[in-house]
Amino acid sequence: MDTFWRIWTDLLDVLGIDASNLTHYFSPAAIANNPTRALLLIGAILLAYWFLSLFLGFFFYLLHMLFGRFFWIARVALFTLSCVYILQKYEGDPEHAVLPLCFVVAVYFMTGPVGFYWRRNSNSSLEEKMDHLDSQIRLLNIRLSRVIENLDRGSEQ
Repeated sequence: MDTFWRIWTDLLDVLGIDASNLTHYFSPAAIANNPTRALLLIGAILLAYWFLSLFLGFFFYLLHMLFGRFFWIARVALFTLSCVYILQKYEGDPEHAVLPLCFVVAVYFMTGPVGFYWRRNSNSSLEEKMDHLDSQIRLLNIRLSRVIENLDRGSEQ
């Protein structure tokens, strides 16, 4: 629990949000004394995860629309800049840099080929491929019927 709390406060700190007010209400010691705060914390985490997934999905969809086929360059650049920022921030204390770096790496892999945008596009391209194959089969059937007709005409003469 304490590890998750550190991740959360580090994430809020990176986003520029002062987490000192939240420490009073949602610290592990406060949650141990009051179980209703644990439910509130779980709800807040789920809500934050939902907003984060919406934001990341929209942000990377926008980047993909802007950069097109070169989206991977923007993705690598953002990943590199994030890692450099975190390493500079925790230059004297590398133990504290591990959790934010793990978060950045997780976001990097979530936006890759296993991410939401890529799955959605793979379905549409799969449908397009199926339509293309269907049209090719129709053309082959038409050509095959013409060849059979020509063979029948040749055998009749």
